[in-house]
Amino acid sequence: MIASAVYEVARNIIDYARSGEMILSVVKNSNDRWGIEVVSRDRGPGIPNVSLAMEYGFSTSHGLGLGLPGSSRFMDEFYVESGLSQGTTVTMRKWLP
Repeated sequence: MIASAVYEVARNIIDYARSGEMILSVVKNSNDRWGIEVVSRDRGPGIPNVSLAMEYGFSTSHGLGLGLPGSSRFMDEFYVESGLSQGTTVTMRKWLP
């Protein structure tokens, strides 16, 4: 599940921004629970409407529109920050059972 989420977000960097970075970290929350955090950053065109982009079936590239919403479903926490001409940062976390 984590690999699929990472793949989808990485593919968005390649398709829309052409370059960016992904940082994988081991994290611990305030309840001493361990997990994996992936932060993806690019300086691409940004997402005009994040809420719309998170809806299943929405696509700007004539795809199935499953990328971001599918990735969010695989992870326990999923945050998107984006600004036009400023790029996009996706932060996602999966906590160990």
